This record gives sequence, structure tokens and C-alpha cells, in this order.
Amino acid sequence: MNNLYSFLGLMQRAGKLTSGDDGVEIDIKKRKSYLVIIAEDASENTMKRFMNMCENNNIRFVLFGQKSKIGNSIGKSARAVLSIKDKNFAEGFLSKLNSENTGGESIVNNKSI
Repeated sequence: MNNLYSFLGLMQRAGKLTSGDDGVEIDIKKRKSYLVIIAEDASENTMKRFMNMCENNNIRFVLFGQKSKIGNSIGKSARAVLSIKDKNFAEGFLSKLNSENTGGESIVNNKSI
């Protein structure tokens, strides 16, 4: 699990991650996002909003982690949503998520990247 948070930090440093509602929404609409990560403790409204956006734009999304840990791992305050803007990083995150599968996280939709 910590490995996944470290991976988020790596993507942030590489400039391949967008965080926060507005930035992620822009990435989705401009089709720059390969994977959207929604915090498990995000508000129900936020979850529904981004799940619907991803479904409508044919973008994969996962529920993963807590807002505070996600924010901390990327050097920012708590974040409810992230957008991965690199296909290889998105696939790497999903494979790490599946291999670690510690029970807390779940893949919600499984569209191809």
C-alpha cells in the first residue's frame, strides 16, 4: 500500500499527475487522463460526479486510499481526486494495485486504457 503512495509521489515529480476537482475535470474533458483515482473517503457527491464523468468519457477510474494520505504523498493538502496523464504510469499503477490488493482498494470500472 505504501508502495502505491510512493508511486503517486513519483508521478507528481514527473509532472504526470493532476490533483484537485477542477484540474482533474479539465483533464477528463480534454481527454488527457488515462486513469482517475478517487479517494475512498471522498464525499458521495464527488464520487458520483467523477464516476459519471469518467463513464461518459470512457476513462478508467479506481477508488483508492484516503484523501489525507494521497495529498501527503504528492506534497499537497488532502486531495479527493487525481488524474494520471501518462498511459504507462496509469498501467503501472493498476498493475501495482492489483498485485498488492490488500483489500481496501477496489477497481470500479475496467475499461481498457
